[in-house]
Amino acid sequence: MVRASEPAGGFRAAPAARNEGRLIAQPVRGDTPAPRPDAPNGKPWQRGRGRRRWEIPGLITALFLGPALVILAAVVAYPIVATVWYSFFNADGTRFVGWANYVEMFTGPATRRAIVNNVVWVVVAPTMVTALGLVFAVLSERIRLATAFKTVLFMPMAISFLAAGVTFTLVYQADKDRGALNAAIVSIHDVFKPPSKYYGTSPREEAGLVTVDGAVQTEQPAVPAAPVLLPIVGLPPDRLPAEAVNAAPDVRGTGLRGVVWLDFSPGGGGRPGAVDPGEKGLPGMVVEAVHDGKVVATTHTDGSGGFAFPQLVGDGYTVRLAASNFAPPFNGVTWLGGSVVTPAIIVAYIWIWAGFAMVLISAGLSAIPRDALEAARVDGATEWQVFRRVTIPLVRPVLVVVLVTLVINVLKIFDLVYILAPDPVTQDHANVVALQMYQTAFARQNTGLGSALAVLLFALVVPAMLYNVRRLRGDRDR
Repeated sequence: MVRASEPAGGFRAAPAARNEGRLIAQPVRGDTPAPRPDAPNGKPWQRGRGRRRWEIPGLITALFLGPALVILAAVVAYPIVATVWYSFFNADGTRFVGWANYVEMFTGPATRRAIVNNVVWVVVAPTMVTALGLVFAVLSERIRLATAFKTVLFMPMAISFLAAGVTFTLVYQADKDRGALNAAIVSIHDVFKPPSKYYGTSPREEAGLVTVDGAVQTEQPAVPAAPVLLPIVGLPPDRLPAEAVNAAPDVRGTGLRGVVWLDFSPGGGGRPGAVDPGEKGLPGMVVEAVHDGKVVATTHTDGSGGFAFPQLVGDGYTVRLAASNFAPPFNGVTWLGGSVVTPAIIVAYIWIWAGFAMVLISAGLSAIPRDALEAARVDGATEWQVFRRVTIPLVRPVLVVVLVTLVINVLKIFDLVYILAPDPVTQDHANVVALQMYQTAFARQNTGLGSALAVLLFALVVPAMLYNVRRLRGDRDR
């Protein structure tokens, strides 16, 4: 029942002066209490257990975060502190050596090469991956089957670095019959510069011929009155030119002349150094006449292997088969060795991560307002100008995030280098800081220098990581 002097609903007006002139409804004794502004979920203030329940969120938070903080301290904080501590001790950690490990780190040839290679990685790999990712992202918006295109490019991210290393080990095989890259390069090279016909052959030892700088020549000056015999051995029958015919035992004519033939009789027999029936001449041989150390005439052998210099009738001429006749064929490049091993591994890294950059940059391109692009085209800008002056500035924040993320990843590169450069000599050329740390700390059991390398790697990664976190936080706050 409601009293006549009280407002309906069981509330009465409070004095206006007590709350800045506002009327606050006060509950009548026995009615349902009004909710307090500081009560959670709008529930009324309750004494007893309810009040204690509101006063222990800090304890619940500690119970939830405590195990995570303990694990974080044991797995992250303690190893960092311990690594810094061990970096000031000797190899077995028994004697304090101060900054000696850091001095050795920057003065030792192996560690210096690792640091230089890491600099090359940081400069080249993230830039190339980001640039290719941007190009692929723009192309994927202009071609059909864009989903299939992105899937194919992103697919390398689905495999491990170990599998990628094994794949590129097969690609970079030095043997052109097994390595895919060298097979392609050799095929293209042979189209423009075919291999020599007679590589791998050699002169008959007892024929008075010598090899000088790859060329085969007579040991003594030739006599123009008699043909010069130049027997060659070691040519497989399947490589004998189709135009080869039986060698002529006697080359008629005047001047310096002779015959070059395969000194091998089918079925065996025959006389070494003499032209026997059935032995084939070697056509297309480049023959040079040398006098006083200078080439005075050049010719080629015919189908029977014969050659002649009619104009050379004097004495003192040396007959020489040019070195180009015996030049070995081009067998490709030794990719996993020497100075090309680091660029080869960087190419494998780019193949893996280009799809990652493309996906992130594609997400950034999808957020670009199309009105800005269309306005630039309406104003007469070419596609290149739109790309350079509109697209890139608008997508620059995403490019920076991708670039910094790749820099962090590149600084820690280890497994791809370890797989693609398995032998010690190759690893010395392709060495990076993470690999050098592993070799020093575990293979050579030098925990002091290994810890110093780990501290260097940590010091290089932290600034890039903090920059990335700060930028992401700033984007979130906006």
